[in-house]
Amino acid sequence: MGFPIVRRGGTPSESLACTLPVRLASLRRVRVLSVVGTRPNFVKTAPVITELLRRDTVEHTLVHTGQHYDRMMSEIFLEQLGVPEPDHVLNVGSGSHALQAARVLGRLGPILEAERPDVVLVPGDVNSTMAASLATVQLGIPLGHIESGLRSFDRTMPEENNRVVADHLSEFLFFHSAEARENLLREGLGDRRLHFVGNTMIDSLVAVEERFRDLAFADHVGVPSGQYLLVTLHRPALVDGHLLVDVVAELNRVARDMPVVFPVHPRTAARMDGIGLHPDLRAIKPVGYLEFLSLQADAAAVLTDSGGVQEETTHLGVPCFTLRDNTERPVTLRAGTNQLLGLNPARIAEIPPAVNGWRPRVAPGPELWDGRASERLVDALIGEMESVTAAAGTGRE
Repeated sequence: MGFPIVRRGGTPSESLACTLPVRLASLRRVRVLSVVGTRPNFVKTAPVITELLRRDTVEHTLVHTGQHYDRMMSEIFLEQLGVPEPDHVLNVGSGSHALQAARVLGRLGPILEAERPDVVLVPGDVNSTMAASLATVQLGIPLGHIESGLRSFDRTMPEENNRVVADHLSEFLFFHSAEARENLLREGLGDRRLHFVGNTMIDSLVAVEERFRDLAFADHVGVPSGQYLLVTLHRPALVDGHLLVDVVAELNRVARDMPVVFPVHPRTAARMDGIGLHPDLRAIKPVGYLEFLSLQADAAAVLTDSGGVQEETTHLGVPCFTLRDNTERPVTLRAGTNQLLGLNPARIAEIPPAVNGWRPRVAPGPELWDGRASERLVDALIGEMESVTAAAGTGRE
């Protein structure tokens, strides 16, 4: 059963699992502008863009902030996901959180004024998302947040602050789990337009599943399928201080029992220089989206600090161990595929014995993580914009 849609000044209506009626005949083309900036943004937004481009009633504009600009962190994702070339590229590059946000604000504002979209869509929780949200509402343009309502309740994480800002500035909140809805209501956002649509990141995975299953990228790396630990780490708490040395030491120990494949994030690679690696700890350069999904699907287990990887492994049924004290995705814990290790590298030693006792999940995955979230999101968005247009025509909000 789906969650209700809560409308401003109204009562919960029927579940979004039953698609909203959309009277398109009376609606002019809706101008939608999407802002992306980082690797996970592309994965969350690509299927939404694809669905928007399918609709005759929509004009779409894509802005790429360039927060991620390395080819393996940016361009290859656009290519593999089939996203058209961006209409605008802001080239904000690297820098402090404040500097990235300032660049997005300064460079996105004139584009919004020129394009005058009816609505702006932002995904996730990166600096580009937060800054684009602020630039949008300052111009009085309605904002929609993809993947809203996630909370780690850890304000030391920049991502937590970014997602809170985006939610509180957004008019349309598209969420993917029961916990996300509860968080939004707890923060007094029940007067916004809340839509339970499912997980658009899973839409991207489902759309390319046949392609990444056929890749067998583990063979290319030189590790046996189903017998290696895949590692992805990038958060400052792990890679910017002394903990990285401890993590690598533990991974070296694990590599004695099972091969370890570690596609190293660029900011992590710079800090690993000079640290000795076991021969079976394969530190490789970042790989494309399809290649990484192939490695996930064929891994014995995954060690990560990434939120998106927690979700992908849940859908794939691969055991995931999260090297963090908290997660904004408790739905993955409920699914039984994800386990928090805390910010404690010593617990990496628990992974090999845990994997030996792993039993595949037999229960269905999280509700509406079915590859059709983007379709529901676009249906809801067009329905909302029709409602706004109709209200404006009668002199009501």
